[in-house]
Amino acid sequence: MIRWIAVRTAAVFLALGLVLAGAAAQAQSVQVTVNGTQITDQQINARAQLLRLEGRGSSNSNRTQLATDQLIDDAIKLSEAERVGISVSDGQVDQAVSNIASNMNLSVSNLNQVLRQNGVDPNTLRARLRAAIAWQQVVRQVISPRVQISELELDIEAEQQLEATSSFDYILKEVIFVIADGSGMSASRRTAEANQYRANFSGCDSAVQQVLQFQDAAVVDVGRRHATQMPEAIANELAGLTVGQLTRPRVTENGVSMYAVCEKAEARDLTFIKQDLRQEAGQDALEQQAEAYLERLRNEAAIIRR
Repeated sequence: MIRWIAVRTAAVFLALGLVLAGAAAQAQSVQVTVNGTQITDQQINARAQLLRLEGRGSSNSNRTQLATDQLIDDAIKLSEAERVGISVSDGQVDQAVSNIASNMNLSVSNLNQVLRQNGVDPNTLRARLRAAIAWQQVVRQVISPRVQISELELDIEAEQQLEATSSFDYILKEVIFVIADGSGMSASRRTAEANQYRANFSGCDSAVQQVLQFQDAAVVDVGRRHATQMPEAIANELAGLTVGQLTRPRVTENGVSMYAVCEKAEARDLTFIKQDLRQEAGQDALEQQAEAYLERLRNEAAIIRR
């Protein structure tokens, strides 16, 4: 009798286990398969919740579609990363999560708490970051070496951007009136002293001797600078000055600052303009080629939708 009850009890638990397993399988039904990787409705719902938290998507159905598309792309990116021998460590994902938390002025634990309070499993964010890091490495390793920038086109565009105010080469000194915490010296008082210094300025040779008349003031040798290396507002002002003159006082994080023109010569230097243009053009070309590469992978991928 006891043996029969034990056998029957085991059978009941086995049947219950099968029912629960079936319910779990039903709760996580596969919606899409990408190159053999399964994407479940649970993953889609979790990603849609993350998009909702980020304020993306106009409706639940729209977020579901965006989430599905993202997960398909993530599977494709991870598949390509694996093909070219790239793997993403847990440590890299941890660092990415930490960076996000830091940008939000949160600890990682607090970030995870915010996610959970909004119905988002932190692993959903980690999964997206893993795919993003993998793709970033694919772009750097596979696509970046293919990007070519025309130096002739850069020269032409740089020449067009070179204005009269940015065609000078200078040797500069910076005169700084420090605003120290707790000193009692306000920005307005220091600016007044800077204007007094400026009114009596007699050239770079006597700049240091003249600044000794003021408390907490100094002269710094900036050295040679092309106009394109200076902030636009200062470059514009410098263009209108002659040797031996000072820019007007400006309040900066270091105090009240002025630049003295010690030497000035016309120099149509395109170097710094080209550097900025090369970076912009390279980034644009890289993004275009990366998107074209991903589109080709999408077209070649085995995507099965249920």
